[in-house]
Amino acid sequence: MTSRRLTKQQSRRIKQNIGARQKQHRTTHDKSLGPEQSGLIISHHGKTLVVEDDQGGRYRCSSRQNIGQPVCGDHVVWQAANDQEGVITAIKDRISLLVRPGFADRIKPVAANITLICIVIAPEPEPQESLIDRYLVAAEYLNIKPVILCNKSDLLDAKTRDAWQERFSIYQKLGYELLTTSTKQAHGLDQLQQRLRENNSILVGQSGVGKSSLINCLIPDREARVNELSSQITKGQHTTSHSELFHLPDRGGDLIDSPGVRDFRLGHLDRQAIEQGFIEFRPLLGRCRFSDCIHVNEPDCAILAAVENGQISARRFESYRTIVD
Repeated sequence: MTSRRLTKQQSRRIKQNIGARQKQHRTTHDKSLGPEQSGLIISHHGKTLVVEDDQGGRYRCSSRQNIGQPVCGDHVVWQAANDQEGVITAIKDRISLLVRPGFADRIKPVAANITLICIVIAPEPEPQESLIDRYLVAAEYLNIKPVILCNKSDLLDAKTRDAWQERFSIYQKLGYELLTTSTKQAHGLDQLQQRLRENNSILVGQSGVGKSSLINCLIPDREARVNELSSQITKGQHTTSHSELFHLPDRGGDLIDSPGVRDFRLGHLDRQAIEQGFIEFRPLLGRCRFSDCIHVNEPDCAILAAVENGQISARRFESYRTIVD
């Protein structure tokens, strides 16, 4: 006996009935939750997020699976389940999203609504210019003005300080802002605080450059706040991969501590985006003989000519080629 095929009208009615039942189920389920309200994600530990409400209260939250991946810095819509827990139901529009390739080259969001990226370097460990360049490309892609922060300046003497300044002067010549700090000597911290003011900032860089020490100086009660969050979030779980947002004193902006960005790659960007991320390339793009020039060994390449005559740094160009490769 052959099965009877449904008409288009019957199929449409079945889908409508299924949709109505699903909507009714969601409505019934959501009746156990409080009213929708706005919040800010201030901590992200695995699948657990901490949302801060408008009064400064904190709630341990899960998120709806169909809303994307909420991260630190996100402004969200959420509903309280009780006086300690809740559910995130929507992510509000973002002005920026810092991402990196994660496992199996899936895009992993790091932090949202960033307005300032501080790339922290130090005499120890040895700085990696290629890493600085990658962060600069990411900042340019997001249209965010970056700052290069030279920390641990107390490790430099008169001789090494001159060599250090010469080494990184290339970034100043390109128009990037360089700040110098020392947490041991309390040098440059007021200037850094002023730069962070009214921004949603993130400190990035190699492990060991002193990001945690900087945050401890900027936020005196940081350790107490970390312990408070940890007891609220983990509930016996142990985790080393997490992001946390701190409010700087005197309404001086927000600062995201995200140790997960130590290894930073740009596999999610195409070659054109990376070209644009090297700001000294921009006046020359489109002036090569071939429109699809990849700046390797093509004749009449404007970028290669600029490298040869010193208009573009050979080291920066090599960094570009490494990123593209």
